[in-house]
Amino acid sequence: MMINLAVQILAMQLNQYLRRTYNLNEDVVVVSNLLEMDGSMAANISNKLVVFLVNIEKDTVPFRQVSLHEVGEREAQSSVPLYFNLYLMMTANFTGNNYPEALKFLSSTIHFFQKNHVFTRQTAPEMDERIEKLILDIENLSIQDLSNLWGSLGGKYLPSILYKVRMVAFDAEDITGRIPVVGEPQPMVK
Repeated sequence: MMINLAVQILAMQLNQYLRRTYNLNEDVVVVSNLLEMDGSMAANISNKLVVFLVNIEKDTVPFRQVSLHEVGEREAQSSVPLYFNLYLMMTANFTGNNYPEALKFLSSTIHFFQKNHVFTRQTAPEMDERIEKLILDIENLSIQDLSNLWGSLGGKYLPSILYKVRMVAFDAEDITGRIPVVGEPQPMVK
């Protein structure tokens, strides 16, 4: 599935940056829910920067209309790739005396994605070949929208930032038709 691959590559890139920056021996970034279905805190997210999906929307601006591949004397027409916007929350789950760590890791996250707001296979060779590129933008929320979001998540507010990740391509590469290739007319042989 593409969504998990996109989220995992971003979390991995951020984790590598934070480990190098702060000379950490263990991962500080985890992809996880904040809460279990019963409302209890998810395991293994204490003192971590938690990355989780908040929403998915289809990008309504088409980047490519039809995909054509030449196959012999015909072109194969594929289904149109789908582009989605993923809304990812980066939440610093550090409590008590570790609250300054939350702010430090959140600031470093913003710095990292400001410098690296576009990911391609050239900048992230581990990225799946079915993903063209990922572009991150900070998504601003009003206090009311932020309150509603955290309320719907079932948790109390933690230092966090919401990113819109654009251009996650789902290209099934299914052939939907074959079109004859139109070429120069050939002279008739008598």
